[in-house]
Amino acid sequence: MAGATMTTTAVVVVAAGRGTRVEASTGGSASARPKQYRLLAGRPVLSHSLAVLSRHPAITAVVVVRHPDDHALYEEAAAPYADKLVAPVAGGATRQASVLAGLEALTALPGGAPDRVLIHDAARPFLSATLIDDLIAALDASPGAIAAEPVADTLKRADANGRIAATVDRSALWRAQTPQGFHFDAIRDAHRKAADANRHDFTDDAALAEWVGLPVQLVASSGTNMKLTTAADMDLAERILGAATAWETRVGSGFDVHSVAEGDHVWLCGVKIPHTHRLDGHSDADVGLHALTDALLGAIGDGDIGYHFPPSDEQWRGAASRIFLAHAVDLVRLRGGRITNVDVTLLCEAPKVGPHRPEMSATIAEILGIGPDRVGIKATTMERLGFIGRGEGIAAMASATVQLPTAAS
Repeated sequence: MAGATMTTTAVVVVAAGRGTRVEASTGGSASARPKQYRLLAGRPVLSHSLAVLSRHPAITAVVVVRHPDDHALYEEAAAPYADKLVAPVAGGATRQASVLAGLEALTALPGGAPDRVLIHDAARPFLSATLIDDLIAALDASPGAIAAEPVADTLKRADANGRIAATVDRSALWRAQTPQGFHFDAIRDAHRKAADANRHDFTDDAALAEWVGLPVQLVASSGTNMKLTTAADMDLAERILGAATAWETRVGSGFDVHSVAEGDHVWLCGVKIPHTHRLDGHSDADVGLHALTDALLGAIGDGDIGYHFPPSDEQWRGAASRIFLAHAVDLVRLRGGRITNVDVTLLCEAPKVGPHRPEMSATIAEILGIGPDRVGIKATTMERLGFIGRGEGIAAMASATVQLPTAAS
């Protein structure tokens, strides 16, 4: 209709948390990835939501609120969806503060604030386009609408001793989920009012909307829109995605060789080993990681290490070969793939590889994001035959097994 204007809808994705319960349940440490960046079916958890949001025709902009320490992890997860993403913003001390930071970022968009906003937790990777449609439709008749699931279990109220005190009527009870959608100005102003009143205790945006008197419509969701909180949740999500995705298995191989030169150490499979010579090459000449990089690139049909990192490019002179391997890993993940296992065989007379094998396995596993039990490291001599047998060089062979989603998936 002439003169009509399109209603715009933006999204705030809250991804600033630390995921301590997942780490605690897996025996992880503070250096482990926060749960929103843990790999799920080969991709960071955050990527699953961003994929759905970026493809939805009604979504005009997405801003991710992240922890300041997570810049590299965010870039890894968000790179394929940059078209609809605006610059990420730093989160606050609470989820509520993080949401307000995201809302303020949308307020400052060059084209002005959106008409509506969906607020979604990054730890819910099973967001669907249908649920987004239902929430947006509900906002035509209500200033607020949230995804929610009717409570199916019988509920008990406990006394101070942990005994049942009463059975709770569940007929009108719902479990709140995200996304939670609102008319933009109304929820932004509600968040500002709560901040001014020093109220930081609201557990979700719908509770804050209730506080200021905004009606909120319940939109039926399902148990598949689960929030990942514990390691068991991560395992269940992996099984769900594995059952829903058709995978094809790819195998790639790689080979590399470098001659020796004057020096006092060699780099092999990411480990610095004292030696009578060094390996001669444009980078650190790590034949193990070079061969493995080519194996991964071969599995996804994306050229070789020289194509991605030309030796004529001075920026790679003396570079650590783990950079090359990490790039190949990123390319696998951008295709939605996952690395099943890798195997490296080093061909040399010296140095002895056996004492360094555990460190090599751990280093490669860390770069690939898989367990050390999925990394094979072997070594063999050439029985003093040929240039390797004469100690004039070291070579490596590698293979990599990768699973990629089929085109239908």
